[in-house]
Amino acid sequence: MDIWKKLYEAARETLNVWTVSPFIESGGVAAAVLTKAGNIYRGVCIDTAASLGMCAERNAMANMITCGESQIDKVAAVLWDGAVVPPCCACREFMMELGPDSGDIEILLDYPSRKTVRLKELVPHWWGDDRYAK
Repeated sequence: MDIWKKLYEAARETLNVWTVSPFIESGGVAAAVLTKAGNIYRGVCIDTAASLGMCAERNAMANMITCGESQIDKVAAVLWDGAVVPPCCACREFMMELGPDSGDIEILLDYPSRKTVRLKELVPHWWGDDRYAK
């Protein structure tokens, strides 16, 4: 099985749209993160009335960090209908701050064609690069 199929299916299996409370909805987007160590972490979006929720990608990365890892190799995020979506700007920033090699994280843009992009292409001229140079 190719790795993008594995990540895509992991994200799809994690989708679980439901209303948590009158203020919180969850699971309309799911993400799978593959670490350099070969582990896959999953997460779903959590949307709140007070805008205190989180995206599926950051949820997956929070699970990864909780388990003691911080180096990502690949990321796939999937909408409730199976379409692939790139990470939002907040998720891109979070990934860039994980380490000096984060710009090389590969992100799935289209599942059927397996089209991908490196994070550094989505975040050109990132403000923090000089801090890693020190």
